[in-house]
Amino acid sequence: MSTIQMTANLNDLMKKNNVHRNLSVAALVEKVLERKEGTLTSTGAVKAETGAYTGRSPKDKFTVIEPSTKDLIDWGNVNQPISVEAFDQLYTKVMNHLRNLDEVFVFEGFAGADPSSRLPIQVVNERAWHNLFARQLFIRPTAEDKETTSSEAPFTILSAPSFKADPSVDGTRSETFIIVSFERRTILIGGTEYAGEMKKSIFSIMNFLLPQKEILPMHCSANVGYEGDVALFFGLSGTGKTTLSADPDRRLIGDDEHGWSDNGVFNIEGGCYAKCIQLSREKEPQIFDAIRFGSVLENVVLDPITGEADYNNASLTENTRAAYPLQAMTNIVEPSVAGHPTTIVFLTADAFGVLPPISKLTKEQAMYHFLSGYTSKLAGTERGVTEPETTFSTCFGSPFLPLRPTVYAEMLGRKMEEHNVQVFLVNTGWTGGAYGTGSRMKLSYTRAMVRAALHGELTNVETTQNGLFGLETPTHIPGVPDHVLVPRFAWPSEEEYEKKATELAEKFKENFKKFTDVDENIVKLGGPIV
Repeated sequence: MSTIQMTANLNDLMKKNNVHRNLSVAALVEKVLERKEGTLTSTGAVKAETGAYTGRSPKDKFTVIEPSTKDLIDWGNVNQPISVEAFDQLYTKVMNHLRNLDEVFVFEGFAGADPSSRLPIQVVNERAWHNLFARQLFIRPTAEDKETTSSEAPFTILSAPSFKADPSVDGTRSETFIIVSFERRTILIGGTEYAGEMKKSIFSIMNFLLPQKEILPMHCSANVGYEGDVALFFGLSGTGKTTLSADPDRRLIGDDEHGWSDNGVFNIEGGCYAKCIQLSREKEPQIFDAIRFGSVLENVVLDPITGEADYNNASLTENTRAAYPLQAMTNIVEPSVAGHPTTIVFLTADAFGVLPPISKLTKEQAMYHFLSGYTSKLAGTERGVTEPETTFSTCFGSPFLPLRPTVYAEMLGRKMEEHNVQVFLVNTGWTGGAYGTGSRMKLSYTRAMVRAALHGELTNVETTQNGLFGLETPTHIPGVPDHVLVPRFAWPSEEEYEKKATELAEKFKENFKKFTDVDENIVKLGGPIV
């Protein structure tokens, strides 16, 4: 099927009377309630449930093999290939499914806050609450944007959660599918109600397109101080990107996805998608207060009488989520663009409990840990994850990277050098023992350490070196007990600590063997020294 035919099919769908385009927040909320897709919470947010799929389904994500992209894509377990014929077959089925629905909802907007590199998108949804999610998470066009006709064809998401694939016929792994076609500028999503698939599909698209414009796409949050100092926070879901970037003393650029161009940093999105398990106003007041009318809560249990959210209840999933527009925060940058970063923080949730809570990295160490992307997948972030699992997610975003990892790493290295950026590794995971015996690092300690790093207070302080990983760790930071800063002192047994640390160091070394095209100095000087 040609792109022209697909465009004609989509245009025919858009002409139907039951297609609602660019409804307001209020109208979408009314539709959600009318269609019984969700309920209102006590603060006016929409609460919906996603059924069996409470996280992403990475094993069900595919990329179409096409002439213009087949030699660029880093094919493998992350970028699984699927044929053009399989895509066309599923596309026809999904379109027929959408045509036969009583109602269809469409959002038209952008990805990328920098007008020079933004991507027009349109999201076609079976569910009203999914369309509300898209409206709040992507960039909403201004009146001026609506009057301007883009010369670039939009990327289209076709989301049909109640349509299920037949693996024996459709070439998928299961009833669920997330399929990207770069040439057809289309993403098919079916068999899953999890709204995050839409958000991450567009991020994957940007991770392919932006490097071709010499722009580094990044899985990170970003904020800026009142003196213009920009900070980036890299990390996988659950490591603290959203929490740590929502700092009352700094303005938020964005909580998850950014680009870094010659002009500086810009947000790819127009909203936030925050984990809200154990959320409280005391610990995270900005996020807590952002969840009001127009926001979307996923899989959060409500009090049946008062409608109040019970953020401590994980009976549906640990991966409870809140989606809200950036404007729901009181301390943001508008538009979501800023200068070049002065500080980068790599966040890891170390379930081994052996990495220091904060370390300042050399250039080689920064490159090593960026390529390693070590963390622990936390419960609920993906299907089947019920407790922390050790993982190495290249560039802290492996599931969303269509190109070779070194493309992104080399771009980061050049930009770090050019702008003299300080880089820190921060462990928001476990201390005093591994998962099950130790405890999660206190948020107040992490905030104190990050604040000290951003204020330049760790530039010339006394440090001690971690023997196995060669990481330089400050011996004293105000607001943090000294024994917490040196992991082996926090453990009840140094012998047990050394045993666990050696185990993790070996995992680092084994994982890094797959990078055969990196500078040997990164291997020698950046990683464990055992």
